[in-house]
Formats: sequence, structure tokens, C-alpha cells
Amino acid sequence: MQNNENNIEDTQKVKELSLIKDEIVSEIGKVIVGQEGVIELLLISLMSSGHSLFVGVPGLAKTLLVRTLADVLTLKFKRVQFTPDLMPSDITGSEVLEKDDISDKRFFRFIHGPIFCNILLADEINRASPKTQAALLQAMQEKKVTVGGETYPIAPPFLVFATQNPIEQEGTYPLPEAELDRFMFQIDVTYPSYTEELEIVKTTTGTYNPELRKILDSTKINEYQDLVHRVPVSDHVTSYAVKVARATRPDDPSTTESVKKGLAWGVGPRASQYLILGSKARAVLDGRYTPTTDDVRAIAPSVLKHRVVLNFRAEAEGIKPEDIIQEILDGIHHQETDRLHA
Repeated sequence: MQNNENNIEDTQKVKELSLIKDEIVSEIGKVIVGQEGVIELLLISLMSSGHSLFVGVPGLAKTLLVRTLADVLTLKFKRVQFTPDLMPSDITGSEVLEKDDISDKRFFRFIHGPIFCNILLADEINRASPKTQAALLQAMQEKKVTVGGETYPIAPPFLVFATQNPIEQEGTYPLPEAELDRFMFQIDVTYPSYTEELEIVKTTTGTYNPELRKILDSTKINEYQDLVHRVPVSDHVTSYAVKVARATRPDDPSTTESVKKGLAWGVGPRASQYLILGSKARAVLDGRYTPTTDDVRAIAPSVLKHRVVLNFRAEAEGIKPEDIIQEILDGIHHQETDRLHA
């Protein structure tokens, strides 16, 4: 009886979140013109408790989008501009030596860094040194920070949204695979259409100053993130996601010739996990209580493309990760279709 009541309550929350999603998108639309696909992935990432890496040339409102989301959701937002001289303590915080005026004893006090927030925007993350980039690893995985032998938890929800410029590589440090793997999505932010750019220019060069309505708070977001984890998934969809992930590995028996020729490394199990989590969140945001293989296919490029590693041959021939991923998805889709009609 208790399970039935919980299922009914969860079903109501799914419908509720679907309506709230429309409100969030509407409020973000007061500031951000277009970029519907980017906003959808951003919300999926949020509800999946997953971090995201935004890749796009300067001036495409990546920072503004994340800041607007934080405003609409009443979340504590911090922005850190990553530069070559940025130190790990500039992100995590540091201990300072203080003296008690009464007892005259000296002691260390921890000063919290900007990482103690709900949404951390790591702007131009690849401009900082690998040592500084690595300061994010523990927080992204475990939602806590260790400084001076003491561990400090970060209150949920906690998300890292990082930006990266794909065209300017001088003075940058490529993100190592271990850090890239912490990001659920790589979200490519592209140029707006002519009509969208016209609207952007009109609204940003005048006196238009929209007032954003607060839609959710951290407590409700935590509830919806828990809801996403409770969403049931059929064995067929889970199997489909695992097949997609395994097909990127050159040494796997299920892989194609193009993967063997084009990829040096495929994705790990974390990609399979994110394919399912992201599919759950996509379904819930759409008002559906369980995901399908279409959800897996929709988010797969964003989950996989920053995790696969091209070999020298593929790079020399100008092959893109997206091309190989699309071929994998098409191949598995055809296999599934043939199996159903057999």
C-alpha cells in the first residue's frame, strides 16, 4: 500500500515538474534569446545533479545563461575567472592563522572559498594550470573539500558549470580525461540565427531590463533531483545505454570498424550511468514517468563526445567525435529495429 501511495505521489511530482520546467524556460527566455537545445541540456544536467562543460566562442551568453538560471532558481551563485596565476586555494579556500585576544592562543581558521555555493561557474576553465583545475575534482565527485587535513561538506545542490573557448588555445591547459569525465555533458553553444541575433541586438541596446520571477529554491530542487533517481527504467533501455557506451571502445567485440580505426579510447562506465540519469531527467521534464531509447539517443552525443579520444589517424583526416558517435547510434538503432521485426 505504501509503495502505491509513493508511486502516486511521484507521478504527481512528475506532472508538477513538467509545468515548472515551462515556467523556468519562460523566465530564462526573458534574458536569453533562442538556445532552446542548450537550455534543455542545462535543465537535464541540473535535475540529474550533473556538471556541464559549455563550449563556444566568446559573446554567446554562456555566463549570462548560467547566472540567469541561478537567479530564477534562487541558488547561491559564484563565478571564478580561471587564469594561469589562479591557485587552488583561490577556489577551495584556505586556513588563516589567528590569535585569541583573551587566551593569547593561536589557531587556524578556515576561510571558505567560492566553491562553497550551489552553482559554481568556472569561466574559461582551461586557462588555469592543471594543479588548479584538479582542485575541482574532489568537489565534483564527492561534494566536499579537504584542506589542511579537514574535510568540509558542500551543501546540495552543488553543480559546476564550466566554459571553454574552442578557438583560442594559446596559453591554455587542456583538461585531462579524468576531469572531462566528471562533466555529465559537453554542451556546444553555437551562433544564433539571423532572427535571434536581431532580437538580441534590439533587447540589449535599449532600456529593456526584465524582472525575473523566482520559481524554485534549493530545497525543492533537491526533492526533484531525488525524484529523478527514483524514476524506474526498463531493462531494455538500460541495456540500450550500455550497448551505446561499450560500442565506443575499440577493443570491444560489439564495436564497428570505424571505431577501431578512429578512436584510441572509448568511454567508461560513468558515461553509461549518465546516459540513464540524463534520460530519466529528460523524461521527467517532459512529463513522462519512464525514459525510452529515444531519450538515450537524444542526449548521447553530449554525454559521449568529450569522453572519447580520437587517434592520430582520425585527427589527421579531420574526423570529429560526433561523426563516429552518430554512426554508433545509427548502427545500434538499426540492430534494435531489425530485432523487433525479426
